[in-house]
Amino acid sequence: MAYTVGELVAEFLPAVGVNTAFGIVSVHNIPMLDALSQRNAVRYVMARGEMGGAHMADAYARVAGHLGVVFTSTGPGAANAVPGLVEARFAGSPVLHITGQTATRFIDRDMGTVHDVPGQTDMLGAVCKRAFRVRAPQEALATLMAAATAALTPPRGPVSVEIPIDIQRMEVARPDWANIALNIPPAPPPEPHGLAAAIAALQQAKRPMLWLGNGAKGAREAALRLLDLGFGAVTSWNGRGVIAEDDPRTLGGLHGAGAPPVAEFYGSCDALLVVGSRLRGHETLDFALKLPKPLIHVDIDPAANGRTYPADVFVQGDAALTMHAIADALEAKPPEFQRDLAALKARAVAEFAATLGPYESFPATLRAVMPKDALWVRDVTISNSAWGNRIFPVLGPRDAVHPVGAAIGPGLPLGIGAALAGNGRKAIAMVGDGGFAVNLPELWTAVQEQAELVIMVMNDKGYGVIRHIQDYAAGRRFYHDLKGPDLMALAALAGLPGMRVASIEAFGPTLEKAFATKGPVLVEIDMSVIGEHPPYAPYNQVRKAG
Repeated sequence: MAYTVGELVAEFLPAVGVNTAFGIVSVHNIPMLDALSQRNAVRYVMARGEMGGAHMADAYARVAGHLGVVFTSTGPGAANAVPGLVEARFAGSPVLHITGQTATRFIDRDMGTVHDVPGQTDMLGAVCKRAFRVRAPQEALATLMAAATAALTPPRGPVSVEIPIDIQRMEVARPDWANIALNIPPAPPPEPHGLAAAIAALQQAKRPMLWLGNGAKGAREAALRLLDLGFGAVTSWNGRGVIAEDDPRTLGGLHGAGAPPVAEFYGSCDALLVVGSRLRGHETLDFALKLPKPLIHVDIDPAANGRTYPADVFVQGDAALTMHAIADALEAKPPEFQRDLAALKARAVAEFAATLGPYESFPATLRAVMPKDALWVRDVTISNSAWGNRIFPVLGPRDAVHPVGAAIGPGLPLGIGAALAGNGRKAIAMVGDGGFAVNLPELWTAVQEQAELVIMVMNDKGYGVIRHIQDYAAGRRFYHDLKGPDLMALAALAGLPGMRVASIEAFGPTLEKAFATKGPVLVEIDMSVIGEHPPYAPYNQVRKAG
């Protein structure tokens, strides 16, 4: 019996450890998805849009630590996935995007065949780490292996593979799957000269800070060794949970942008060891945040050297191997520094919470009622930009997912992908009503898949973040009010429980009930009743002229 490229794709995924995929069936991927449907080795999640499916695959990859897979059709279908691929690129998420392509005799000839978009490979290559095209059936396995390896090799990122529809139907030799395995390059040890300079600088420091990013997510043990030697820690928003944030030795995501006590505290530090982080402008007040010196930067990617803040010392190497090597060479620092840091943390968190107006108690209340192992997913909404990214405690390196690229709208599909990767762990997606509307049809995906997801809509009936930016940047508000559905009626229509919070006192008990409910739950926080959320830095400040 003939064995086709479509069947090879279906068998490749479980052979490399994939058990869940997302996407939409369409004319240019039917052979692959038909083969997938006949094997029952991969759970296929039917998204309502390719953008949502790509975001689901991204969140799945972040939580699972392995490939997230999304299937799309070619042309408009592949283009619809671009926002999700862009976000996966921002987040360093290993997403494998498998798309169709028009038949080989029509490719790149602008002949008007269905879904034919000249330049599709260039489009995908512009937003992905790599983009491949299968040009003959015998190339299919090698191309898929190369694509999956590229996605999983640090610095990780999304990779697209185009497989023309005629090639999907062509015969190919069936591989010996028992002898197929991805060959991910081993973690590179730290470059010796940079390592020696880093050790020399840190030996002199008595009050060193450690800034951990996404590249340090697999290096908790090594980071804890440095904390045990007297370092303090802080993280990027994409590196949260590398150190559990109930540890008084870490500030978590309260890294100084918009937190004056933390920015002031940096002035008392005498070294900053940055590991696996871009030091992104979004988190450093566009690089205006003054960081401790000397700044020692560790990254597996040589292009990170000086990309944002200039490094006094740069060490190319794996995060864990480099931090272990540094820890091996250092002696314990004076204990006063960590005592000072713990006192600062308590004060800074309390002062920050006090800026949240009627929402001051929400971070602590939510953490108290939320299962300890639950997944914390957020959209770009004012509540997340104010407190979700900064003072809500994250306990594990794969427990938190948010739009690193700061797009509005991915929250719901990110929540679905995270919940399905959680294997029974509860997830909560905090979204604004404006962002919720962007991928609203994915609510039915959550119901169909019975995702263990609490969808918490912070409903201020418009673009709350944009209102405050407009106040700051233009001095007036415009195009910000949104008419949306009655969310409790929407929950009933979609077939999931709906709960409404219209007071501060009801917040904790309602969320506790939502977490105890099986399957997806929609919780509306009626901000028009509770009160407007105050703006956060820098939009809570007087704008400087010019």
